[in-house]
Amino acid sequence: MRTTLLRRFAPLALVAALSACGTVGPEYRVPEQAAVKRPEAAAPFLGTDEPAYSAAALPEHWWRLYDDPVLDRLIKQALEANTDLRVAAANLARSRAVLQEADGAGKPAIGVSAVPSVGRSSGAAKGSPSALPDVWSYDAGVSVSYQVDMFGKIARAVESARADTQAAQAGVDLVRVTVAADTARAYADACSAVRQMTVAQQSVDLQQKFVALTDERTRGGRGTAIDGARARSQLAQLQAALPPLQAQHRTAHYRLAALTGLTPAEMNMHLLTCEAAPRLTTQIPVGDGAALLRRRPDIRQAERSLASSTARIGVATADLYPSISLGLSAGSTGLLDHFGAGNTARWSLGPLISWSVPSNGVARSRIAQAEAGADGALAHFDGVVLNALKEVESAMTVYARELDRNAALKTARDQSALVSQQSHQLYQYGRTDFLSVLDADRTLAATDAAWAASDAQLAGDQITLFLALGGGWQSPERKAQ
Repeated sequence: MRTTLLRRFAPLALVAALSACGTVGPEYRVPEQAAVKRPEAAAPFLGTDEPAYSAAALPEHWWRLYDDPVLDRLIKQALEANTDLRVAAANLARSRAVLQEADGAGKPAIGVSAVPSVGRSSGAAKGSPSALPDVWSYDAGVSVSYQVDMFGKIARAVESARADTQAAQAGVDLVRVTVAADTARAYADACSAVRQMTVAQQSVDLQQKFVALTDERTRGGRGTAIDGARARSQLAQLQAALPPLQAQHRTAHYRLAALTGLTPAEMNMHLLTCEAAPRLTTQIPVGDGAALLRRRPDIRQAERSLASSTARIGVATADLYPSISLGLSAGSTGLLDHFGAGNTARWSLGPLISWSVPSNGVARSRIAQAEAGADGALAHFDGVVLNALKEVESAMTVYARELDRNAALKTARDQSALVSQQSHQLYQYGRTDFLSVLDADRTLAATDAAWAASDAQLAGDQITLFLALGGGWQSPERKAQ
């Protein structure tokens, strides 16, 4: 009896022994040659030597540094209704479903069947001269199957799917960063257009007064028709600067509408009451390289993609070895009027072993493909890290130099205003010619416009820096996961 039992369950004992073989494929860790492992990547930024920056940590919601309720409300609405975020959320939901599917492959599968039937067998086939009677029969049972993850194929598939899900979550965070920055930029562009239109309109108003004064002097015999024509030409040039700014103002509203999930008709054009773009005048907190590497979603996304690609090497390697499934089935088969009789019971238990001998090299080709994919993912990861550091350093440099340019333009504008005022006074008293006054006014209009454009550029450069720093993806829901 004991010998019989041993013979019956010997295959199961063999399966149990083989299941301890372990998980094939490389164990994932960030390679030592990765760019993120270099000490210089985690060092303080080179640009922190500039007085415009501090090494303090970047706030999670950087736009609140501007203390602008309208901007806060717009970004909140964009993060709730933006269509790109909805797409990213759908991709994340799909990745989670794929993970559940991969995880389910390692769990027992249960099947239930019930097949009643009625029929008649051939009497001639059974040697009967007459027809056989109609017979009701049935087959009912329960089956349980379980795939033994002997070499870790399922475990590696789950590991890969989990890393893909984490990469999808980082993708959602990356979209949040981009949406917040795009919304702030559209808001800044709309406000900057208001400031630039105000400056341009002031120049137009002053020139209109000068045209009227020139016409009055011409009628009094102290000027010429050429002077009037030149003044009106300058007025037309100043008026020509207004339409592009008006278009910029309106299109910025349309961008805000799209970002916040609205149609252009639904966007309240009177929502923005700002007269200048929001801009920080204090030091900007930028942190250091180590914090950047932890914070930027695209770096986390690339690292998780590398982890997934590494796990897929194990999935491909497992195809070199046998696949074993355990099956258990029990049920009853017989005539319907004998349902449940002892002689109708049936059951079976045993392993199903399948193995495609890798003599044709297909499995090894798949391993090579997976290894090449992992090498590509590592190269992409390195590229993302290096690009992140480049973007931050570049944004810091551009903003610092624009600050210098803005200060110089303000000085030039103040001096041009003084020259223009004095030229007008001298012209009224006949102490200078008309061309000198016209040149002074042109210089003032140009420096005024350049200074206002530089203010707009500074606002945009600040947002570009915050975007490069990768802040703004954190949310209470995200932290709770």
